[in-house]
Amino acid sequence: MSTQGNQLLHNPHLDGDGFFWPAGQTGILLSHGYTATTAEIRPLAEKLHQKGYTIAAPLLPGHGTCPEDLNRTRWQDWARAGQDALNRLSDTCEHVFVGGESMGGLLALYLASQNPGITGLLLYAPAIALNMSLADLAKLYLGAPFVNQVPRTSLDNSQSWQGYPGLPLKGAIELLTFGKITRAQLSKINQPVLIFQGRFDTTTSPNAGEVILRGVSSNIKKRFWMEKSHHTLTLDVELDEITTKTIEFIEQSLLHQGETHL
Repeated sequence: MSTQGNQLLHNPHLDGDGFFWPAGQTGILLSHGYTATTAEIRPLAEKLHQKGYTIAAPLLPGHGTCPEDLNRTRWQDWARAGQDALNRLSDTCEHVFVGGESMGGLLALYLASQNPGITGLLLYAPAIALNMSLADLAKLYLGAPFVNQVPRTSLDNSQSWQGYPGLPLKGAIELLTFGKITRAQLSKINQPVLIFQGRFDTTTSPNAGEVILRGVSSNIKKRFWMEKSHHTLTLDVELDEITTKTIEFIEQSLLHQGETHL
């Protein structure tokens, strides 16, 4: 089923379907965020594909259809879809990086903790910790059994973002569970890690990057604050700079891996 024309989505005219673009021997798995579609990471994917990287971007379970589907989805479904896309990339590429926006970054962290053969991580506003107060959490858990979804107060980069305009609550609880599960796995991650955070991000906790930097066992760890960007970094005004830093990191990680195997 195509996301295009689905009137339950914000910006139904955009293409948010999953895609696999073959190119060189270095592959990149890019995953979108909670309630979004692959339209969220497509501009970054296009830039990376132009540089010769093979790109896989799955449309994650519960997304691109209707909000009720997301409320029926479990974090294990997202993990399984990510693993399937990773396996496909690994079959065709010599080196594979995993990355994503928001929940997609969380998925990348989880996959890296379970797959030591991954070369590196590319994290854009990773949702390892959300900007929620105790009162917000209480409302979420108390409301989820009775309210399917709540409207958002705003959408970052709304002209180019595709997804559900509201927030399905049961799915949001799964996202929080996924974050808790993944935080417990961080010490298993040894691969190089690249993190981007937007200075105007009101969705991911400002401490998210610090949680990852402290938690992983990686020797190579980089974090950049994008001073003009919001939560959806991969659609925002600093995408060109983010892309340049991403490519530099990929090349450095491949060089480092080659040196360690000499």
